[in-house]
Amino acid sequence: MKAFTAHTHQNRVAVVTGAARGIGLAVATRLSADGARLVLADSDETGLAAAVALIKSIGGDAVGVAGDLSQELVAIETVRSAVENFGRLDILVNNAGGGVILPFLEQTPESLRLTIDRNLWTVIWCCRAALPVMRKQQYGRIVNMGADSVRSGLYAHAAYNAAKGGVHAIGSGLAREFVHDGITVNAIAPCAVNTPQLVELVKNNEALLKKFIEVIPMGRAGEMDEIASFVSYIASEEAAFITGQVLSINGGTAMQ
Repeated sequence: MKAFTAHTHQNRVAVVTGAARGIGLAVATRLSADGARLVLADSDETGLAAAVALIKSIGGDAVGVAGDLSQELVAIETVRSAVENFGRLDILVNNAGGGVILPFLEQTPESLRLTIDRNLWTVIWCCRAALPVMRKQQYGRIVNMGADSVRSGLYAHAAYNAAKGGVHAIGSGLAREFVHDGITVNAIAPCAVNTPQLVELVKNNEALLKKFIEVIPMGRAGEMDEIASFVSYIASEEAAFITGQVLSINGGTAMQ
């Protein structure tokens, strides 16, 4: 039986997208604490610089790449940064996203495209850039951030679910295709999570918050650290036998 070190990501290199705040920053902080060196990517250049500084302040090693990851060249540059700075890429956490949450008939062509770009194209381009590196290494962990609302049909999430449903689907396809390359691909599907983005969305709208929470049997949103902990495990060497899955963190919203 193989013994694993206390730092499950020691000597590993991870890219975390959407890392300037919220779940992405929580994931980056947890992976750093577990031993990984990091490339943080986000379109928010100021927030990204603060995130890199935070990781360094707690003893971690991180660099940042600012840009729109729905553009292929930015995804390529992000992966290149991992290889150039750290010599490899072991973990890709596709967390970048953020939909325009509105009733479907209130969406515009622009908001629909933005939702698909942020949530699906970011995953497509980052996977396409990272997989050749991981295949050459014969090792990799890809963790895509999906959404429990794809299954629960959460209010005002139809467009968002279209994008996140694609994230769920690409994971199973890639998991099958790269299963013999030492690469696992999984999706994490949280319910509502207590992020700054959620707080901003429901500010002064208790009725909307109630719609998001009432479907959760535990009666509360998830916490960012709860998501980060699970991502760290799925991204670890210990999780080698888990691939092609959509793994819900949902307070019991669906119990299967």
